[in-house]
Amino acid sequence: MSETDRTPKRVGIVGLGLIGGSFAKAYADAGIEVFAADIDERAMNAAMAEETVAGPLDEATIPTCELLILAVYPQAIIEWVRSHEQFISPSTLVIDCGSVKRSVCPVCFSIAERRGFTFIGGHPMAGLQYSGYRHARADLYAGQPMVLVPPEIYDPDIILWAEEALSPAAFGSFSITTAAKHDQIIAYTSQLAHVVSSAFIKSPTAQKHRGFSAGSYKDLTRVAELNADMWTELFMDNADNLTEEIGVVITELGRYRDALSRGDEAELHALLEQGSIAKRKADGRYSDAREGGVR
Repeated sequence: MSETDRTPKRVGIVGLGLIGGSFAKAYADAGIEVFAADIDERAMNAAMAEETVAGPLDEATIPTCELLILAVYPQAIIEWVRSHEQFISPSTLVIDCGSVKRSVCPVCFSIAERRGFTFIGGHPMAGLQYSGYRHARADLYAGQPMVLVPPEIYDPDIILWAEEALSPAAFGSFSITTAAKHDQIIAYTSQLAHVVSSAFIKSPTAQKHRGFSAGSYKDLTRVAELNADMWTELFMDNADNLTEEIGVVITELGRYRDALSRGDEAELHALLEQGSIAKRKADGRYSDAREGGVR
């Protein structure tokens, strides 16, 4: 691999769902040879038929890949690294794309250090409400953020290496954080949203909404149709952070309910105004917003 160009010539991808499949298409579109592994033969067959994937990622091709992207469930990431560690070249960069890091990164950092290859946690902040290779898109990551979780002690060069290796996906920005901080923030930005959406859609009124709903309903329920197997594992791996965030929402909802029950118009107005200010502050659009009531 050239010291001036670390864009890989051959990439291995584990998991050809929406995330892995989109990476495969992005790299293939960039003229990079892609090898893949997936337990779903239909996904593999489809990817090979359209020439996105050149062949299977196995004992023969793993050592030849300069970049390995692991886009499966957290426990499956750990199991794959453990069962294939002997085939990974010391010159290979391995990036996982799981949605939690505390359960994955420490184990994989240890294996990588022992085996001599480089492992870094990753989380592409992009997706759809749909899953599976059939929904994968080469431009899914274009302009979107990518979070990187390096080992506790690391050479800053591995960040540059990761950014260059991921350049065919065209991410718009990169953030560097720890596994603990990643899981804390993702509990709010991603996992809580899925829980709230799942709870919201269970109202009996949801079955009567046709003709009475527009953007607000669609925005709030977009992620309710989820992969229960995957999200159960992710939620359980981050249960402490997610439980705390759910508790905050329950407390806040209680304040709205109580104001309505008391007929307290002033309190309701204040709560709504606080929410509006909090949104603008969170988006960086209201730097001088009042602090009162804003979390």
